[in-house]
Amino acid sequence: MKTLWTALLILMLQFFSAQENEVYADGIFGFEENKTQKIFTDWTRVRLDPGVNTQIVDSLQANQQVIILKKEETVLKLGERAANWYKISYQKGENTLEGYVWGGNLCVGYRNKNGYDFLFGLSKTIDRKNKEYNEIEKKNIAGIKVMEGAILIDEVYFDTGKGEELNSASFNIESNHKLQNVELTLKAMVSGDACGIASYDQYVLFKDKKLIVLPQLMNVGDAGAFYHSESFVFPNDKGGISNTFILKVEDMEVDEKDREKKKHSSKTYLWNGSSYKLK
Repeated sequence: MKTLWTALLILMLQFFSAQENEVYADGIFGFEENKTQKIFTDWTRVRLDPGVNTQIVDSLQANQQVIILKKEETVLKLGERAANWYKISYQKGENTLEGYVWGGNLCVGYRNKNGYDFLFGLSKTIDRKNKEYNEIEKKNIAGIKVMEGAILIDEVYFDTGKGEELNSASFNIESNHKLQNVELTLKAMVSGDACGIASYDQYVLFKDKKLIVLPQLMNVGDAGAFYHSESFVFPNDKGGISNTFILKVEDMEVDEKDREKKKHSSKTYLWNGSSYKLK
């Protein structure tokens, strides 16, 4: 009997250890089968089977269009990015080819406007020192590329937080917000979609084939306890000022007597038609 209980205990320990070590894919890398996607990372390796140790059969460049055929159960985690492997098909010349790519190398959003392709994706994880707490933190780096076919016109990169903040993403093209000489505005967002997990909004201006990154916006909150909210007021918004964008910040926390305490602040940035500066 003692031997039986010992065996059961070992099995339970192995089970919980496996549960703790199991890797789950980040939500932003969940791509639908039979849908079109695009490659974000240059020289993305196409493999014969899912997995980093399988045979490489091809490589694809950014902006290559692919069809998602099947989502594999295999998950690979690199840094703070975790994604499934996907079976894809794609065109090379007159040939239709198939293979497997890691989902972290695909765009999490892409748009086309005025003859340009705009790609949004995650590029890598880096170590960055948190000066406030004097410790090293892992940060995901996202990027936006503007392409004309296979030609890279410009690209910019910015922080997007940790893996827990990669549950969902969106990527949209907005107007020029009445900023002088701006052709259009891109807005990329990643979010953890949970209380206490931050979301990041990144606005990028496009003018003269150049991408210009605006200060990043961060929003976080816990229902009924606190929130931190950041937003822009552009010239075409209510209260907007010509060739100016205003960063509005609002903080709220509930005190021990359940009273809401709010703080407001703002920063004004001047736009001269080609760059901006803090007023």
